[in-house]
Amino acid sequence: MKNISIISFLFIAILFNFSACKSDAKKEDSKETPAVETKKSTAPFAVSNAENDINFVAYKTTEKVGVNGWFTKVDVLSGGEGNSVKEAIHNTEFSIPISSLYTKDASRDFKIRKNFFGIMEDTNMLSGKLIITDDTIGIAKLTMNGETKDVPFTYTIADKKFSMNATIDVNDWNAGKALATLNKVCELLHTGADGVSKTWSEVALNITSTF
Repeated sequence: MKNISIISFLFIAILFNFSACKSDAKKEDSKETPAVETKKSTAPFAVSNAENDINFVAYKTTEKVGVNGWFTKVDVLSGGEGNSVKEAIHNTEFSIPISSLYTKDASRDFKIRKNFFGIMEDTNMLSGKLIITDDTIGIAKLTMNGETKDVPFTYTIADKKFSMNATIDVNDWNAGKALATLNKVCELLHTGADGVSKTWSEVALNITSTF
């Protein structure tokens, strides 16, 4: 009987300690920092309130097969407000986190982030400024790999939708090493019918903001 009592006591003690660990775990979970809600702009037109679609098309193989991708997040650093679409876009300064890159393929996303942007100098973010020069064209000052370059773009405004198109060559940002690294990692996937592996330095940008 004495042995049975001791065993029962130990069993109850173990259950108590296990329950205590679960309680502690719940307490630790409750310490997580809550998400900070971004304050919405009250301006008639604000880029931060708009639905922003940042699409890019990169190219692989000699046949120049397009690969679509997106950046799902953009932060407005300054400007981005006005009484019209054009006024809101003009002089908008922005940053785009590389972590928001999305191509509908998680493995490819990882490779691009690590073996392209990860090879560059301090490129956790893309940043820039949009400047409207007339009713159809503008300049985007884009910073990447420690370099800032002017990117000409064309644009249209239809109702409350701003659409811009541009083409960049990543070599203009001294990204040749990063491009070669990515091509090496994706060598087989970027090999066409001619047996040549190629990753193009040209990238098309298609961006819309719907207010």
